[in-house]
Amino acid sequence: MRKILVPTDFSDNAMNALKYALELFKYERSEFFIMHAYQDEIYTDTSLLESEPLDKVTKIIRDKSQVQLEKTLKKINEISPNPRHTYHIISANNMLMDEADKIVDDENIDIIVMGTRGKTDDRKLTFGSHTLQILKYVQCPVLAILAGYKYTQPKHILFPTDYMIPYKRRELKLLCEMAFSYRAIIDLLYISNSKKLSLRQEDNQKFIKETLSKNSINFKTIKGKSISNAIYKYIRENKIDMLVLVNTRQSFLESILFQSTIDKISLHIDIPFLTLQNIRRS
Repeated sequence: MRKILVPTDFSDNAMNALKYALELFKYERSEFFIMHAYQDEIYTDTSLLESEPLDKVTKIIRDKSQVQLEKTLKKINEISPNPRHTYHIISANNMLMDEADKIVDDENIDIIVMGTRGKTDDRKLTFGSHTLQILKYVQCPVLAILAGYKYTQPKHILFPTDYMIPYKRRELKLLCEMAFSYRAIIDLLYISNSKKLSLRQEDNQKFIKETLSKNSINFKTIKGKSISNAIYKYIRENKIDMLVLVNTRQSFLESILFQSTIDKISLHIDIPFLTLQNIRRS
């Protein structure tokens, strides 16, 4: 049973990410946890706070959250009735990152699926602040879906790697099964001026090959100094429809996550983006 957490702020972007998740996992027995964390909303509604006591404001926001979650669940059952899927709705008086972290631990979540931007929808940002928090701090794979992205079956997946870290079997298995459902090709891309791998790199490459053995895999090596430019070019030239990166210290992904505006990074991400956290989890 696949366990999927989908945070929502009831924006169009959040609903788009939820629809993507429903399609992506339509062939798998899946348990969806649709979560709205509303603590921020209690304290940002200053006009309500000025006219009502805190406990009453909290109740108003909580009730509104529950009603919107029930509407979301009704919409899901209308647009995507699937006997393989079960749903839970969670309304929490908590911060988004803290609640996501709690649910991941309590339910042993396999993957978080969320939109890259929320209600603010600042088009100068690749990732909204909430998405960045989840990507950086919650110990679970995250699939980020761009605003307005229309679902396309993942047929060609790009996984850039330097083969320097031993990947976790659980996360590679997640990628393996996602790709296998659609007979997707996975390109393992090594960007270096040297084609020769060290013994450590060869061992890690062998582990990846064994774990993704059900899939069609291409091992690619290209020369390049700018990793981001090389990835961007590869995506464009090979019609890639999902990008996979690993979030570790001093990784390429980390360099992206600590840049906030799209003009500060040369990788313009406009396809679904799967982040593996490379954390050992049961």
